[in-house]
Amino acid sequence: MSDYLSTELAATCAALGYYDGSKYHLDKHCLDVIKDLIKYLRRDDDSHIVRQFLGQTKLLQTDLIKIFIEHFDKLELWDALLRLIINLTSPVLIIYNEQIPTDKMQRSIYEKLVSYTQAYKVALTDDHIWTALSYRLSKILKEDNIERGEEKEMILERILVFIRNVLQIPPDENEKRVDNDVTIHDEVLFALNASGVVDLLLFIASNRNEQDYHLQILEIVSLMLCDQNASQLATSGLQRNITEKEKDESRLLTARLREKQEKMERVRKYASARHSHFGGTYVVQNMKAIGENQLLCHKPYQKIEALNFSQDKKKMAKPKNKRAMSDPRCERTSTLSVRLALKEFCVEYLNAAYNPVMKYARSCIIGAAHANPFDITCYLWALRFFMEFNRHYKFEVKYVSETISTETFHFVQRQMEYFYEMITTDKKKIPVWSRRLHVALKAYQELLCTLMAMDQSTDHGVRESSKVIKSNVFYVPEYRETILSQLLCFDELKMSRQYLVDLTTTAHIFLKMLSNYCDKNKRSVLVQKVKRKQHKRTNKKKTVQKEKPPPRSLEERWDEISHELSLVISQGTIPEVVPFDATLDVPIDDQKVDAIKKIQKLLKSKLLEQAVGLIRASREVWPENDSFGRPNIPPEEEFLALREIFFADLGGK
Repeated sequence: MSDYLSTELAATCAALGYYDGSKYHLDKHCLDVIKDLIKYLRRDDDSHIVRQFLGQTKLLQTDLIKIFIEHFDKLELWDALLRLIINLTSPVLIIYNEQIPTDKMQRSIYEKLVSYTQAYKVALTDDHIWTALSYRLSKILKEDNIERGEEKEMILERILVFIRNVLQIPPDENEKRVDNDVTIHDEVLFALNASGVVDLLLFIASNRNEQDYHLQILEIVSLMLCDQNASQLATSGLQRNITEKEKDESRLLTARLREKQEKMERVRKYASARHSHFGGTYVVQNMKAIGENQLLCHKPYQKIEALNFSQDKKKMAKPKNKRAMSDPRCERTSTLSVRLALKEFCVEYLNAAYNPVMKYARSCIIGAAHANPFDITCYLWALRFFMEFNRHYKFEVKYVSETISTETFHFVQRQMEYFYEMITTDKKKIPVWSRRLHVALKAYQELLCTLMAMDQSTDHGVRESSKVIKSNVFYVPEYRETILSQLLCFDELKMSRQYLVDLTTTAHIFLKMLSNYCDKNKRSVLVQKVKRKQHKRTNKKKTVQKEKPPPRSLEERWDEISHELSLVISQGTIPEVVPFDATLDVPIDDQKVDAIKKIQKLLKSKLLEQAVGLIRASREVWPENDSFGRPNIPPEEEFLALREIFFADLGGK
């Protein structure tokens, strides 16, 4: 760093104000200084000189946090300060475009920046910071979203980004503690819960008028719970269960035995006054050395297999492109108070927010021309975590009804294929895409486990729903062969060992479900087969063409069925009809036009009950744009919708 720039930055930071031990006194140029620091960071070079200087001087810990807490009533100053803190706590990996630098100098700078953000996270565990943030956030949320204005909407979004930035800071070596010990991340979660920020996040997630922020809430929730085990969190109680006690006792016993063994080795090493090289020589019977002499060794081996000729050889280091992929960060057990708070949050989130948030997130992902892979990963992670939590807490299908369907299986399967394609094409980001593929696999595995739980339900409707979904999963080849294709494509250099364990477990669950399905139905499973077009042979013999009567007009045909159709809509027995054909390779969403043609054909064939049943079933499958009528449509409007389909020109007869 140049002396001129460091001097200029030091002079700029000194103009913020001073702390007298009890209160922070602002300088008259404090607001201008904060804006100047934002400009400095925006114009920072590739070496990130300004960011390094602010991290070395600990400006956030000594000045910015105190201003943030004590002067939150000065709105313009507080908003500018929030922008500066967001910039300082931004993910370092995103600054480097999600690629850890390989250059020695840049790698050193990268590690320094990460250590600075970790120090920021320690300072941001103060409850007063989140209390001030909660107060400002609650005031904005009390106003109607229409009357807020663009400025307050921007502040609301920045507050959510700030929470996201703090939660995503990775743990340092000192923070990787044993289970049931308090970490910095646990302290941040406890401060969020105590200050009321968690309740405000639940309010935003459960409020339909705040849908624009649901994706950000989903990302924050995933960062809050990323280290937690869903099944363990769901079974947490006021007292530790027997499994946790046995686990802790076994770990303690293992640690004691290891410590005792290390102590015995130290005693054995220094017990003798003579050096170990003069402990004597031994002859190995029936084994020659390089010459004609007997093989000598310096230890008395009990078994000949213990003799190792390569123990002193230096192992050759593997190249980076040939090393096995490392396993992702493992889960840990937080303190009991944090687990109980997170458990309560998960229960309330499932009751009030899970289904609407996941529905909106899926619509954003599918509707976007180029969906953000990070949003897809958050969606898949939340699907896996909350469905597993629901399965171990109090299994109720209604809480996860949005994500248990054939369409969800299709979505997850497509994402697995996409992530695998990116592993083979985007070779600079193989670890990133490999982790995303692992998240998608865990989501697919949880879908299968939820189906197995539905089979054990006492509700007949739940069991029938599971049966319908399983029939589609076992019938369509792209669903049935997903796990097999992933097993065949496994590569230890691109996928972790834990991924292989989860993949094998998923294959076992799938085969177990298939076996139970065949046993209950007492027959083999029908599978889809691609039909080949058969060319009809033309008959060369001339046939005598009979004169056909002139065709009737559509108005005449409609008059014949209109009276009977109105009776069928109001009083008729409507059969259950499947609006799509699972035997086709065409996706379900692309079969809407075919469903309209089927309804028209049934009307013209005077199969009125089937036509009414098909339009009602299609209304549930394709509710968007009210193509088959709006939900809870009255009989008069349904009659008009059928009349419109009857007279529509769809290119058929």
